[in-house]
Amino acid sequence: MSQWEKLIRDILNKDKKLRFDDLKKALLRVGYTMDQPKGGSSHYTFRKPKCMPITIPKQQPMNRAYIELVAEAVNKYLEEENHG
Repeated sequence: MSQWEKLIRDILNKDKKLRFDDLKKALLRVGYTMDQPKGGSSHYTFRKPKCMPITIPKQQPMNRAYIELVAEAVNKYLEEENHG
């Protein structure tokens, strides 16, 4: 199993050990771009055409709600890949 497949599995299983960098890597891989925070904020916004932006704070441990947002985005990407 590749690193990408392991990451996808962990995200879809909503593994509470996921870090900001893991979620960032997945979002960038599925086509999102990252906007740096302004004014000292720790929140990063990820954008993709025709998708709602996803804002995630750089924190440990990662809140489950943010993992669920990324899991939703990854699921949508995988569905498009399989049906596109």
